[in-house]
Amino acid sequence: MAPAIQYELSPPPADAVSALSFAPNSSRLLAASWDKHVHLYDVKGEDGQGTLLRKFEHRAPVLDVCFGGSDDEAFSAGMDWQVLRIDLSTGEQTVLSKHSAPVRRVVYCHNQGILVSASWDSTLHFHDLKSPTSQPLIVSLPGKPHALAASPTKLVVTMTSRLVSIYDLSAASSALDSGSPTLQAWQQRESSLKFLTRAVSCMPNDAGYATSSIEGRVAVEWFEDSAESQARKYAFKCHRQPAPEGDGDVVYPVNALVFHPGYGTFATGGGDGHVALWDAEAKRRMKQYQKFPESVAALAFSSDGKYLAIGVCPGFETGQEDYSGEGRTKIFVRELGEAEAKPKGAK
Repeated sequence: MAPAIQYELSPPPADAVSALSFAPNSSRLLAASWDKHVHLYDVKGEDGQGTLLRKFEHRAPVLDVCFGGSDDEAFSAGMDWQVLRIDLSTGEQTVLSKHSAPVRRVVYCHNQGILVSASWDSTLHFHDLKSPTSQPLIVSLPGKPHALAASPTKLVVTMTSRLVSIYDLSAASSALDSGSPTLQAWQQRESSLKFLTRAVSCMPNDAGYATSSIEGRVAVEWFEDSAESQARKYAFKCHRQPAPEGDGDVVYPVNALVFHPGYGTFATGGGDGHVALWDAEAKRRMKQYQKFPESVAALAFSSDGKYLAIGVCPGFETGQEDYSGEGRTKIFVRELGEAEAKPKGAK
């Protein structure tokens, strides 16, 4: 059985990392950063330790990034209010659409060929990539979005005031094809978590999703709206440390959450500098890795589940006033052991 290997990518972004995304078909990794660049790495590299292939400069800090349908197509979102398409082979950047506030998240829906962007102007833009010059379908949200994730058939957006909207992606595809100006949410929910949602990730089997909050908790829920399915949902505490005085716990935000593409397991990363692996079905923690040097800001599994990328940078847990991620931002890559992310008892 192959042992796990962990190493650091060099050079790292010059400022805080805001998102990580793996290519659909290879070991290429994108990193969005507050240094106004998208960084493209090959996590294998010539020496087996990772190589920076290219940097793509932006006008403002980049908040999110994702690959499109191929390993040479990417999309970014950030503080310049724009959604950009990046040709990773030529470096050409084209504006896909413009919001009226910073764009917090961008997600590619592979089965439908749709790109969705979520902005602090409280809108979603659905972009039909089969017709990239067409106008996006603009959907108004009931709150300011903070996290966005797609399953094979659903899109989940979490917002302020504990709001959660779920969209049917086949309905979104039909609306784009017909030129319909409206799209209604498939479901509207209230978050199971009492505090602001920080991250969301969908189960690869299309059954449900998990969310994490700023208050050291994770909730696991299912899409099916039956009483039986809703009775299965649960939440648990995590990323907490005993207080130095022995009175209660120090609670950290769970900044990142991502499902393994092949198993019903997921990883979380917190302000405590820890990454943990969880079995969603068994409701138990499988593993907690050695503490990283800073807050864990972003996580991503490769499409084959072999690699876990971990972005770390200073958080605001200590109330820093003069924030700087320069020199303290790092991206680690863990090449997982053969059964490291596999739930107990799985074949």
